[in-house]
Order: sequence, then structure tokens, then C-alpha cells
Amino acid sequence: MKDLRIVFMGTPEFATTILAALVEHSYNVVGIITAPDRPAGRGRSLQQSHVKKYALENGLKVLQPTNLKNEDFLSELKSLNGNLQIVVAFRMLPKAVWAMPEYGTFNLHASLLPDYRGAAPINWAIINGETETGVTTFFIDDKIDTGEIILQDRTDIGENMSAGELHDKLMVMGANLVVSTVKAIAKGPVKTIAQPTSKKLKEAYKIHKDTCEIDWTKSIDKVFNHIRGLSPYPGAWTTLMNGEEKIFVKIYDTAKENTDHKLNVGEIETSKKELKVGVDGGYINVLEMQLPGKRKMKIQDVLNGLNLQKNAKMS
Repeated sequence: MKDLRIVFMGTPEFATTILAALVEHSYNVVGIITAPDRPAGRGRSLQQSHVKKYALENGLKVLQPTNLKNEDFLSELKSLNGNLQIVVAFRMLPKAVWAMPEYGTFNLHASLLPDYRGAAPINWAIINGETETGVTTFFIDDKIDTGEIILQDRTDIGENMSAGELHDKLMVMGANLVVSTVKAIAKGPVKTIAQPTSKKLKEAYKIHKDTCEIDWTKSIDKVFNHIRGLSPYPGAWTTLMNGEEKIFVKIYDTAKENTDHKLNVGEIETSKKELKVGVDGGYINVLEMQLPGKRKMKIQDVLNGLNLQKNAKMS
């Protein structure tokens, strides 16, 4: 059994859950690498990353480099004497970092690699209507998410599941998979599987503002999946045309109603409690929406305060 000295790299809550699992299993975590504190909020005060807060609460050494190739940082990283590095929701590492430890550097990715390499695998799996996804651990190499696979775990995606719900599910699965991977490396050597290179792969490129705009001309399933695949973050948006007024709104929760109707694409049908948008194949029933400068609200509360014109539509 190897005597592991782990250096952990990560920033958001997703990574913190995995770090906590390592600590709870009494692994020797000798250092944490996370993002520098950044200004946030109206006061622009410096905010610590989720991982840093956990690390400080648990007496772990924290490094926050701005440049991963900086000689001072590399020297400090080497001085930790880590022999295994684990990366979860961090940035791309230079070879000087990932090749440093004796037992390598492995990453946890929230997809079944080789599909959905990239920054937003959870969002794109739902947007594309996948019914299955999972988590993968793999050894890092000089490209993005291409290294040899160590372990994978699969799970179903519920037909109404949002990106936020899938995120939380994969976060727990990922913690278990990382612990299993560390156990395997400690016993070592581990058997890995090379990722196929001939297969046409599904991508998970970074989500931009334009990606989040709802295209109401698409089929009911595609519109529905698009909205839930961006909920709660960053949120799907659209333009509500209310007479001469253009209102940019975010939509977080919907239901789909497969039925015939006489509405044109994007036209709205309302009652005191419902707002339905006509699309190809039925209605998108909006359940939760956010108006500019307001918090997200249930649609009944939105309708109580919004004077919708008869010709209002989504575009």
C-alpha cells in the first residue's frame, strides 16, 4: 500500500464535496491549490473560493497562484512533496505541474468520457436530451480531457431533471469515484483504458450568453431541454414582446404539454395562474420566471404584477 501525499486542486462547491470526502476518509492532503480571491458583489469585496473556505476551516495549507508556470509557485508546490495530485473543476495545468508527482495527476470529469469533453458537460448532456451520463476519473495529459480513463460510474438523467439537480447528483457520485480511484492508486498499479480517437464526439464547450437564448422555433422537446439544461445557472433567456415594450426575461422551470393548438410560434396563452407558449408540438408551460431587476418567481406571482397585452409573445 502506497503512502500517499495528496495535493488537491479545485475551486467551486463541486470540488469542495470531493475534497471533503478525501478528508473524511483520512487521506493525507498536504496542500490545496485554488483560485485567487476575487472581488464580488455590490461592494466588490474580495471573496474566497468555496474550496479555500473549506481548506482553512480544516487547517489545510492553501496556495493561490495567478500563474501556474511561475517559478516561485512551482518551487512551493514541489516543497509540498506531494506524490499524487487530484484536479476537480480547476483550470488547464501546464506539464510542469501535472507531471510533477510520482503517481501522476488525475482529474474528475462530469461526463462519460470521451463524450462531453470541455467546460459544461452537465449542461450539454441535458440540452442534448441525453438519458444517461456519469463521472469519469482519468490521468491528465497534454490535451483537454483526453487522458487514459481510470474509473467511470453511470447514472440515468430524469426526463424533467434540471442541470442543478444533475450537478448535485454527480457531485456525490464524483466524491465516491475519486475515493475509489485513490484506493486503487494506493494499491496500484492501476489498469487504465485509452480514450478512443476515431469516434465522433459530443462536445461540451463553454456556455455563452448567446447559447442561453431560447429559440422558440425548435421542437417542444428541444425548447424544454434547453431551458432545464441551463437551470438554475446561467439561466435561459428570451425577449417578451409586450405591446411596444421589450422585456428580457429568464425562464428557469417549465413543463411541456404535447397537444395540438392554433397559436403561432412564441404566441402566449394565459390565465390567472398559467402562461403557455406555443411551440412546434405543443405548449411550453412556464412555471418560474425572472423579470429584469427582480428575483425569480412562480409564474402566478409574475402574472399578478405584470400587465400582459393581448398580443404579447416570446421572441
